[in-house]
Amino acid sequence: MSRDRPINADVPAAETPASDPAPTPKPNDEKAESKPTPKPAPAKPDPPKNPPQPKKPRQKRRRRPIPGALKGIAALVLVAIVFIVAAIMGGRSGSNDDADLAPAPAPAVESDSAEPAPAQTAEQLGFPGFATGNTTRVGGSDPAANAAAVALAVFPATTPAQRPAAVTLVGEDDWAGGIAASVLMSAPVRAPILISSSDALPEPSAEALDALDPQGASETAGAAVIAIGDVATPDAQVTRVKAGSAAATAAAVAALRDRLFGSAPRHIVIAPAARPDFAMPAAAWAARSGDPVLFAEGDQLPKPTAAALKRHDEVPVYVLGPSSAISSKAIRAVAKIGNEVHRVAAEDPVANAIAFARYADGSFGWNINDPGHGFVVARDDSPLDAAAAAPLSASGTWGPLLLSDSASTLPAALREYFLDVKPGYTTNPTRAFYNHVWVIGDQEAIDVNQQAEINELAELAKIGGGE
Repeated sequence: MSRDRPINADVPAAETPASDPAPTPKPNDEKAESKPTPKPAPAKPDPPKNPPQPKKPRQKRRRRPIPGALKGIAALVLVAIVFIVAAIMGGRSGSNDDADLAPAPAPAVESDSAEPAPAQTAEQLGFPGFATGNTTRVGGSDPAANAAAVALAVFPATTPAQRPAAVTLVGEDDWAGGIAASVLMSAPVRAPILISSSDALPEPSAEALDALDPQGASETAGAAVIAIGDVATPDAQVTRVKAGSAAATAAAVAALRDRLFGSAPRHIVIAPAARPDFAMPAAAWAARSGDPVLFAEGDQLPKPTAAALKRHDEVPVYVLGPSSAISSKAIRAVAKIGNEVHRVAAEDPVANAIAFARYADGSFGWNINDPGHGFVVARDDSPLDAAAAAPLSASGTWGPLLLSDSASTLPAALREYFLDVKPGYTTNPTRAFYNHVWVIGDQEAIDVNQQAEINELAELAKIGGGE
């Protein structure tokens, strides 16, 4: 596998002194960005609550060609780096110990005027290109671009120590395989997800893979690439997981997880195969915890899922989603195997994700009911973005995946949740806890007006009358 310089090696060194970071654009200041704020798209009507109807994932948009040299991105990525460093440093609570996610700047190279504009190229690759004081956007036009950007944010790849031992490749249409494979981002494997297809790697994935340059390790059984299903892979040592139905693929990933981790899981999550919008939050938890994700289908407990449960019949099971997505009959089938079963649910995908973020049962669950945390927000109709963003929930500001059901309007339930966990201080803001939110997707997924509102809700506020 190529050992060429990483994808961010052509970024010019930042001229701003470390002690005086670049100012963070304010959400209400239209002049803070060189681009005018686009008009919000019409709000989508709230989905019916009982029962919720399945939503079709947004159609993939055609990705424009991406130059191999990537010379044109230097100027914009420099700006992005300054914003990301400011956002991460400002949005981290004192309890987080992980290193900053932003790649280190590297020596500048000359820009080729024949290359596409920096803004265009950066958007194609999903580079974090717009940040506020409390948010950072990964603005790719599709999950492949978002996954590449997230992988490089978590693993900057400027030194061998910053590279993952392996990456996981999932098919561009295999959202269930992606959610199940998110467990491989957990320690000790720590393999970020990139998107592939049956015949070739998309350009963002190829560029990111070249930069990450995984070499395999004992934790990955020597594999540099873990391929989920029949997807195109690079010339490297590959461990391939046989794919089939959502349940069969997830069971195969769970079996691989057991072999690589060398231990049984502490918990198991069962998500609905027919409702990806309810299943999406499981990806972040799997990456954070190492708990595998299996699938049920309405009233049915598929045979591969039942077989996987029988291997761990003393491990507690948590069903994600309401009875309209996974019925009580399926839960009773799990209980007959011997597993203790709990349901975590709300009646629509946005509220369901919030319920999971709030949930706690012993060592299971995020239990985020107070300020001082990281969060990830994605659109509920792009389930593969849940897998693409999963590494953000297992590094940096570790946080749950939350969902928006509109490009232009922040859901009321999500707004109320952010208000409930809004950070505050009485006398000294430098000793307070902070929230930071990653926004996944471009303007067609979540526009800047919604990002600005999220930033305002995450902003540290003075409370009380202390001096």
